[in-house]
Amino acid sequence: MLVTVEPLWIQDKPFTAVQVKLPKTNLLVVSNEVGYIMCGALDVDLLSDRLYEREIVAGRALGVKTINQLLEAPLEKVTIASKEKYGWEEGMNAKEALLRL
Repeated sequence: MLVTVEPLWIQDKPFTAVQVKLPKTNLLVVSNEVGYIMCGALDVDLLSDRLYEREIVAGRALGVKTINQLLEAPLEKVTIASKEKYGWEEGMNAKEALLRL
């Protein structure tokens, strides 16, 4: 297993990009202190339903293999809190969603 953690700037906003290379897959996350986007491994339903009171701001993109692909992908699913607090929507570009944080 190899873990890579790098600073990432999107326009003037700082984020952290994390890539975990696992057998036969990669785990990808871009986050800041408010929320995050992630590859298909993210269980958005769990965050929205069972952990609703935590108001987790997160979104999932599918079919991505790199951080750059994650940033450019449409969000397939987002948490209730990200919709209510930051106006995230399914289909929104992940980078655009992060810039709303």
